[in-house]
Amino acid sequence: MLDNEIVDLYWARNESAITQTNLKYGSYCRKIAMNIVADIEDTEECINDTYLSAWNTMPTERPSLLAPFLASIIRNHSITLYRKKHSIKRGAGQTALVLDELFEVASSSTTEDMVDMSLLSGHINGFLSGLSADDRIIFVRRYFYVDSLKDIADRFTMSEPAVKSLLFRLRQKLKNHLLKEGYEL
Repeated sequence: MLDNEIVDLYWARNESAITQTNLKYGSYCRKIAMNIVADIEDTEECINDTYLSAWNTMPTERPSLLAPFLASIIRNHSITLYRKKHSIKRGAGQTALVLDELFEVASSSTTEDMVDMSLLSGHINGFLSGLSADDRIIFVRRYFYVDSLKDIADRFTMSEPAVKSLLFRLRQKLKNHLLKEGYEL
């Protein structure tokens, strides 16, 4: 079924929209959630929350592509659940490692210094647009989809240390880009 047909089902409040979404994007959403929460039951909870959110918040401007729309929702639900379950054990697991890597670049020491997230997002998008296609994909696979170093290495026929080194250099470039844009990091 095409994305616009699935969106039409949501707008018609037809419950088969959920079934069709799961058929087309279920494994895609599960991969994103599992990369973040690393637990099958938590992944299923995030999937259910995502479908409910899609049902309740389908935008007025109907998305032509459901994949990025669903990815954003499931990523947010997964990170929220991960933080809730790991608030005491901060620093454990793949998700914490990935979030900590980016936190080092785009964090601020005080609440008053926190940047407007939409502005920061625009600067990060500007940074990403200046990267080569492979570097951009690697950055997004790691920091949006929370892919493991091994998965990225396999996808790009690189060694894990090479991916780790490239990501370090990309984070440094991002830091320099943000400093040039006036952010105090």
